[in-house]
Amino acid sequence: MDILVFVLLVALSGLIVGALARLAVPGPDPMSVWRTIALGIVGSLLGGLIAGVFGIGGSGGIFLLSLVGAVVLLILYRRVFQGRGITGPGAKRR
Repeated sequence: MDILVFVLLVALSGLIVGALARLAVPGPDPMSVWRTIALGIVGSLLGGLIAGVFGIGGSGGIFLLSLVGAVVLLILYRRVFQGRGITGPGAKRR
């Protein structure tokens, strides 16, 4: 039962961080819920890694770095896989 609760909490936190990252970056994002959760989880891992390297502690700092990591990953996803920028007319296309 503990593993199930852990997986559900990780998915919920990934959904929250991923959704906030999608809200922070302007333009449409045709991502499914599962990709949003994956974006949040990987962004949280990246933010936790950065927090460990710089010695930042506390849940607030780690949450902000998780959000920053997810935003950076979303920007890279748009640039590399979708071939569009963050600003300008190309950012609005799907």
